[in-house]
Amino acid sequence: MSKLGSNHRINPDRLWDSLMEMAKIGPGMRGGNNRQTLTDEDAEGRRLFTSWCEDAGMTMGIDTMGNMFARMEGEDNSLDPVMIGSHLDTQPTGGKYDGVLGVLAGLEVVRAIRDQGIKTRRPIEVVNWTNEEGTRFAPAMLASGVFAGMHTQDWAYDREDAEGKKFGDELKRVGFVGDEPVGQRKLHSMFELHIEQGPILEIEEKDIGVVTHGQGLWWLEVTITGKDSHTGSTPMPMRKNAGLGMARITELVHQIAMENQPEAVGAIGHCDVYPNSRNVIPGKVVFTIDFRSPHRDVLDGMKAKLEAEAPKIAAELELGIEIEAVGHFDPVTFDERCVTSVRDAAERLGYSHRNIISGAGHDACWVNRVAPTAMIMCPCVDGLSHNEDEEISKDWAMAGADVLFHAVLETAEIVE
Repeated sequence: MSKLGSNHRINPDRLWDSLMEMAKIGPGMRGGNNRQTLTDEDAEGRRLFTSWCEDAGMTMGIDTMGNMFARMEGEDNSLDPVMIGSHLDTQPTGGKYDGVLGVLAGLEVVRAIRDQGIKTRRPIEVVNWTNEEGTRFAPAMLASGVFAGMHTQDWAYDREDAEGKKFGDELKRVGFVGDEPVGQRKLHSMFELHIEQGPILEIEEKDIGVVTHGQGLWWLEVTITGKDSHTGSTPMPMRKNAGLGMARITELVHQIAMENQPEAVGAIGHCDVYPNSRNVIPGKVVFTIDFRSPHRDVLDGMKAKLEAEAPKIAAELELGIEIEAVGHFDPVTFDERCVTSVRDAAERLGYSHRNIISGAGHDACWVNRVAPTAMIMCPCVDGLSHNEDEEISKDWAMAGADVLFHAVLETAEIVE
């Protein structure tokens, strides 16, 4: 790699301008974005991305899940490409960087390659994965999951949003059903740049997170049934309070996660209370437990303990309980060679770095099942994400994209 030195950098102003231009599409209420998947706003963002890619001399391919692949040809196009990418869709009250940074930094890598007259042996493709967020159509990482063979396309097409609209119908409506069979496209490897979505890098003043693992998760939906009755006239000993059952299981979830420190987390993030009236004791509560760990035995152990202990709490309170696993993926170990390329790039460029575990799911977690994959993280202010106040600095974006640039060039192989 004699031609690749620390003087090879991306254009930070151009990258930042692209981020700010994309952020104009689907603006939020207070500076963020609402560009949910397969909405008109998502389609507009996709069209802008397409125009930028074509201006950079790339050709666009789209598969039947709407995944977009912008290709820069290599010197030997018989070789499988190196992919770079993430997603352009956002949360309903999302920030300007989650996912978007990874896609537009990929575009900037290709632009920088063109500017600097670099030739690579392998082709390079910049990908926008459909419906990573999973907000409108559950589950998250839907299209990369189909690409990696984790879901069937028919099942994905039948996912419905809150209004009963189907994923397949909306994909067709916005005009992004491609003619390429999903999963057919081959790849040599993939790199995904993402904001950390946590506070570690900022607190430790590190420029780069070298992502070695991704947490696995279990989502357990718990239904507790009691008896709804008047809060004022039902004696305390005669109550069958489903809300109290949820409260005690909430404490249990926290206890289980704390018993498995470090690198294990657990919480209840969603609940529905019935009948949800001020003066009625809840007769039914449905809530979802989210357990995560990068270690398979720890992850499964937390699930097993919850399934053993929660029914005891319900029985003590004379409540019914059902527990159903509604989401799961195993922990991810990213490819050692790709991870080393990221770490070496950070060192070559003089950026401070540390190994880090991704606490969130990403498209790279699914793609890693079919090709060598690695992730790069940059800090975000206060670790805040999935929030319109999500923020990063231009310097952080530059550092992440510089490392991405070098890792991709090393993997795609510069032609002397």
